[in-house]
Amino acid sequence: MNLSNAQELLGEWLPELIEAAFGTLRITAVAFVVAALVGLLLAFARLSRRRWLSRSAFVYIEIIRGMPALTLLFLLYFGLASGGIVLQAFQAAVLGLGLNGAAYLAEVYRAGLEAIHAGQREAGQSIGMTSLQTTRYIVLPQAMRVVLPPLANYAIALLKETSIASLIAAPELTNRARDLASEYFMPMEIYLVSGAIYFVMAFPLSRAARLLERRMARGR
Repeated sequence: MNLSNAQELLGEWLPELIEAAFGTLRITAVAFVVAALVGLLLAFARLSRRRWLSRSAFVYIEIIRGMPALTLLFLLYFGLASGGIVLQAFQAAVLGLGLNGAAYLAEVYRAGLEAIHAGQREAGQSIGMTSLQTTRYIVLPQAMRVVLPPLANYAIALLKETSIASLIAAPELTNRARDLASEYFMPMEIYLVSGAIYFVMAFPLSRAARLLERRMARGR
């Protein structure tokens, strides 16, 4: 294939791959929100004094962390369909990646919460604040300084992990690249372009994560 043909074909692939990249970003953003929120709830449950709640959170975290994310995607997309609950590929990808990530972020949150000295909570309660107010206004803001860098690194990992959603035909970059490779019989060229697009998306996040880590380190 000569250079002119390559440029012409690139002009055909690139708009489709860029459009698919926006699909990847949408899956990443929504799955990150799911993981962050559910993970925080799991962390609080894990630290709860109610044994049944703490035990339930522990069991969920251990099971999900021991299960490949792809298995969870298949269970949501194919397994639920056999029971009459049909999810779209985008929905299954967001739920699967989000619930999988929540198990990991729960431990990140828990470490951040436990890093705050117990005296902080006691001081809040001594001036008349409720347990909920103490957590909201004293403990959680300080814990977030600890967990923000790991959250940023998780976002980068999640962006790349969305590629497995191509196996359930989710509207994302790897899925479109695979379709184009089958259509043009040029997998090397197409996957190189898609890899470059992943890099363009991930590199700013990586730089932001490193900047955040340095700023948090100076803050401590």
